[in-house]
Amino acid sequence: MEKTNKTIKCNICPRSCNLPPETEGYCHVRKNTGEKIELTTYGYNTGLSLDPIEKKPLYHFYPSSSILSFGTIGCIMGCRFCQNYLTSKSKENPKKFNKLFPIDIVKIALQNNIGSIAFTYNDPIAFFEYAIDTARLAQENGLKTVHVTSGYLSREYFETFFKNINAVNIDLKGFSEEFYNKNCFAHLNPVLDTIKYVKNETNVHLELTTLLIEGENNSFDILKREIDWILNNLGELTPLHFSAFFPRYKLLNKPQTSFDTLLKAYNLATSMGLKYVYLGNLSNVKTSSTYCRNCKKPLIVRAGYKIIENVLKDNKCPYCNTLQSGIF
Repeated sequence: MEKTNKTIKCNICPRSCNLPPETEGYCHVRKNTGEKIELTTYGYNTGLSLDPIEKKPLYHFYPSSSILSFGTIGCIMGCRFCQNYLTSKSKENPKKFNKLFPIDIVKIALQNNIGSIAFTYNDPIAFFEYAIDTARLAQENGLKTVHVTSGYLSREYFETFFKNINAVNIDLKGFSEEFYNKNCFAHLNPVLDTIKYVKNETNVHLELTTLLIEGENNSFDILKREIDWILNNLGELTPLHFSAFFPRYKLLNKPQTSFDTLLKAYNLATSMGLKYVYLGNLSNVKTSSTYCRNCKKPLIVRAGYKIIENVLKDNKCPYCNTLQSGIF
């Protein structure tokens, strides 16, 4: 096919990059070849890892199970605080990494009796075609699938991205346009639209994570607005994880999030009515455990990612018989 030498718009994410021939988008992995937009990382990944599903983090989706995780390089976000910047911000030639096509990843999961696959480490929106092809094949073979994503996705791709997905953890990175502009070079509303789509128009299990950064997104007013929005748009049963930030990438001058900061967010969210709130990266048994949404007794007791006790019976609290939200 003769190359057109025309600028092509990439619409996968809200950046809508206009790409002249032989140039890459903001993500560094989607390229105008002169004929079409091509994902340069398709089939290449930075390695497979067997993780506890709690590490995604997902606490209400097959707890204590193992999940086969992989990612590539590149990202559609510009987070100055990126915790995985060595891969997500990498501009290296993807061909130096492992080559595994969707069928290879699915076979590895099946051969090792691993029941689910996670698209993670960098945002699967950036490796869109690789992720959705793997998800489709995984589902055809009876495997569960999980996206760990920023949710910074164009509306026209919502259905395709989530079609063969069982669970998602979306990073709600902060709850102000100012924070997204300053620290992610992005916008808040597209993320909120994605979250509402998952909740209201799919059967995908949804959990949220907010990485708290001292002085940036942890003020009482910002957290209150976030929790209010979750309660009003998603409901009180939506699991919310507050995670500790560690100085990385371009925010080396910021302190590690203190446990006190995390605990204040945890207490605020629970006092406002969210039933399933968790702390990550810095936590204790109390803030890692799942409590009955009705009688408040501990149901799944965790120490970090390890489950110490799980007393759920048929997804119900054994003390008051209340059905819990999730897939246990």
